[in-house]
Formats: sequence, structure tokens, C-alpha cells
Amino acid sequence: MPTDIEIAQAAKPRQIAQIAAAAGIPEDALTPYGRYIAKVDPAQIPGESRAKLILVTAINPTPAGEGKTTVSVGLADGMTKLGKKSMLALREPSLGPVFGMKGGATGGGHAQALPMENINLHFTGDLHAITAANNLLAAMVDNHIQQGNRLGIDPRQVSWRRCLDVNDRQLRSIVSGLGGKPNGMPREDGFDITAASEVMAVFCLAQDLQDLKARLARLQVARTFSGAPVTAGDIHAEGAMAALLRDAIQPNLVQTIDGTPCLMHGGPFANIAHGCNSVIATKTAMKLADYVVTEAGFGADLGAEKFLDIKCRMSGIWPDAVVIVATVRALKSHGGCPKADLSKESVEYLEKGLPNLLTHIDHIRNVWKRPVIVAMNRFVTDTEAEMALLRSACEKAGAPVELCDGWAKGGEGVKELAALVCNTVDSAPKAEPSYTYESSLSLKDKITAVAQKIYGAADVAFSGSVLKQLAKLEEEGWRECPVCIAKTQYSFTDDAKALGAPTGHTLHIRQVRLSAGAGFVVAFAGDIIAMPGLPKVPAAENIDVNKQGQITGLF
Repeated sequence: MPTDIEIAQAAKPRQIAQIAAAAGIPEDALTPYGRYIAKVDPAQIPGESRAKLILVTAINPTPAGEGKTTVSVGLADGMTKLGKKSMLALREPSLGPVFGMKGGATGGGHAQALPMENINLHFTGDLHAITAANNLLAAMVDNHIQQGNRLGIDPRQVSWRRCLDVNDRQLRSIVSGLGGKPNGMPREDGFDITAASEVMAVFCLAQDLQDLKARLARLQVARTFSGAPVTAGDIHAEGAMAALLRDAIQPNLVQTIDGTPCLMHGGPFANIAHGCNSVIATKTAMKLADYVVTEAGFGADLGAEKFLDIKCRMSGIWPDAVVIVATVRALKSHGGCPKADLSKESVEYLEKGLPNLLTHIDHIRNVWKRPVIVAMNRFVTDTEAEMALLRSACEKAGAPVELCDGWAKGGEGVKELAALVCNTVDSAPKAEPSYTYESSLSLKDKITAVAQKIYGAADVAFSGSVLKQLAKLEEEGWRECPVCIAKTQYSFTDDAKALGAPTGHTLHIRQVRLSAGAGFVVAFAGDIIAMPGLPKVPAAENIDVNKQGQITGLF
């Protein structure tokens, strides 16, 4: 069986100018990056938003795999096969997962975005630009302290961290500025992965370049000896940061194997940040197509919740329907089935794991009040008895199930799902947003609302001085902010090993961090961290380039 990269390399993509013309993108809006990639200037796209927006999410991920991006690509391709004018709005990959454990973010099999090697590696340099802007600000903060410290910054209260788009646990906590006075003020420091940085979050929530610059100016980097906040604007860094991001802020146009246009832009992690592609790319796609398929990272408890409660709240968009991706194998894994036995029929394990899917369905229908469809990636080992149980359970929960085979057949294998989704959104009345919590609630109550309504927690435990920090943030004017909970993606709880759909547990909040530019407060639950480490055998060990310059081993 061919690998994803072999299938991608065998594909015959069209010139990007042809893809742009078919999508209705004016030539003046296009800046080509080679033959198959281009930047798109949103200011040159006329018209108003017209598309139906479909959000693709998933059950909590398992080692058995779900295939959310593959379904997203296949769904848009299925719509194209049906003669619909569709477009994708997806996130860019981070090098951390590419070289680590999770893999890339271009889909799989015959439901992929092209050129997959370029996209999964440097692409158009957006993540490098974000890294550079973040670290320029860090350098300017330390330089300000070194050059007289006019603002009176307390080096012990510098909160701005450097970033790197590689998993490197060695850099989580460091001491910088060693080596004497010429090398700066020694202080505790650290790195986050670029996808978890606030510059990435700002980049993806900005409406345009000027909004980006305004958000960059609001970034809080430190406090003074008297406790007053210091911003990037106080350091006069926002102009140079915006200059570094000027080209990056334009969405990237690529195509699927089936020729469906895709705007791929921004890449925040959903277990740490808000997990959605850029507002600019989504809104641009909604001007160009009749149906836009987008996705949010990891399970619906993380990506979908943040898409709806953060991205939609800030941008004014709202999905017309939500698709949940699942597999029988993954649901059996949630039911406790050993990995070695996932290919064997087990209605018992499936029944035990179904509550994970059913809980996500309940949240989408009853908390966010959206139509929901289950997309089932079928494996050859799935049995009729297992499929019958799955269909029956989902239908009782109010969610129709449709099989999809995008990996093997591209859009042809997802036409039935595409037809169901199009019919659903075409017949659904326009709905008002229904959020998990109101903006008027306190930050503590917002965190509690997500924990209880979405995670099934009975209580929230706030460690140490977290409640005092939340109170101080409210005093400083941040009460109206949404909250962005950083927690494990593998469970509704903050314990990665608690599979299924546990209830009655306690969510442990150990730290909070203001993201002033992004406009939300991050609450860290359990032991989640903002700089992942590489696994015992990282994917990087299998990636190579042959003498013809062809990349191998990239999935």
C-alpha cells in the first residue's frame, strides 16, 4: 500500500494560477510562491461573505487514529464532485508534530492538500515569521532592561517567553543573560513552541494588518517594580513586528489532489492555544465559495469549544453545521480495548467507548445548538454488528451517520457525506450564536462553566495564587475576555489516561496567563505544557532526502 507522501508525489496538481482563477481570485490578488502555492491578498477580494460554514471536529484522539483533516479535505472534495463551489480553510502544520509524533496536517491518502512536502516543512515561511516577531520582542524587552530600563521593568517579572517551532524540552525552563554585564541581566527564561505562542494566537484572530498591529501593541511582556503592566507598545516593538508579519498575514492558497482550492493559514495548537486557522482565511474563503469546510484541532472539547467560544465570538462568524469524525477502532479504544485487539469484533468495547462520541454530540446539539453529523472513517475490520450499534446510538442522539472513504477514493469516497452535509446546511435556519458562557461572567465562572458543561467536571480546583491572579486581571479590565483552557487532548479530564466520557471529576487549574493581544486568558489544567518534547523515536529519524532531492519518510 502506498504511503501518503508517495500518493502526494504521484499526483498531478494544476498551476496555482488556474486554481485561483477557478476560485474567482483576481490575478492582482495573487503572489505566487513557485508553481503550486500563492499568497492571496484579502483586500483584493471583492464581495461579501456568502458561504455556508461547516466545522469539522472529532472525538478525543486515540492511538487508533480518527482522520479529521483527511475527512475535511475529502468532504470539500466530495462537494466539488457534486458540482458545488467549495473551499477549505485549514491550519498550517507545525514542525513540532511533523518531526515528533503526531505527523503533518495535510490530510492523508487521496484526500490531501498539495504540495504536501512543502506545506509540512517550511511552506511560505509564516511560522518562521511568527517565530522571528516573537523573539524580536523578547530581544527588545531584554535590551530595554540592559540599556537603562527607563520603564522600570522588574527582571523577575518578565513574562514574555521566546519561541521555537521544534519540540525541545531542554528549552522549557532556562536561565538567560549569563556571562557578565555585557551579556544582559541574568534571569529565568524559557521557550514555548511557536504554535503555542501568543503571536500565533494574535496572528490567527486579527481581522487585518492594522488590527494585527494594534493587537501586537497590547501584548503584555512584563511588570514594573511597582507592579504596573508593560506592553509591546511601551517597548515600541509593534511596528517592527508587524513589518515581519506583513507578508505572512496573507493566506496561502493551495489545492487538494482533486483540485479543490484551500486557504491554509495559521496553526495554533488546540490543546494549548485556540486551535483554529486564521479569521482572515476563513472570511476570505467565505467570500469565494458557497460552502467552506474548516476544522478545529483535537476533540470537540478543545478545538470546537475554542472555535465557537473564542474565534466565533471575536469574528462574528458561526457554523451552519458541525461534523464529528470518529472511527469504530477509536471508540473501542475509548472503551478500554487493547491496541492489539482493535481489529477484532467487540460490540462490548464499542458500547463502552460510545459515550465519548455521544457526549460530543450532546454538547454540539444542546450547548452550541448546531446540527451535527457523524463522519465515520470505516476500516475493513469494522463489522456489520459494530456499525449497526454505532448507527443506532447516533440516531437516538439526533446525529445521522455517514461513511466516508476519502483516503482511498478522494472526493468520490465522500460524496454521500457531502450530500448529507449540503442538504443539512441548506435546510437549516440561520441560528444565533449559543456560547458555553456569557462574557459578563467572572473569569473563574467562565472556567467553571467550560469544566462543568463541556468536560463533565463536578468542580474546579484553583492552585496557589491562581484566584488572586484572576482577580487582579479583572481589576485591570480583562473580565470580559473569553477563557482558553489548556489541557490534555486525550480526555475530557486533565488526566490523559481517563478515556471515554468521565463525569464527576475535578479539573485542576495550576496556572493562568493573560494573552492581552489575543484577547483571552489561558488557564493551564493538569500538567499540560507549552513546549512539547520529542517521543522516544521521533518521526524525524525516518525523514530523509535522496540524491535527486526527493523527500522520503514524511508519513
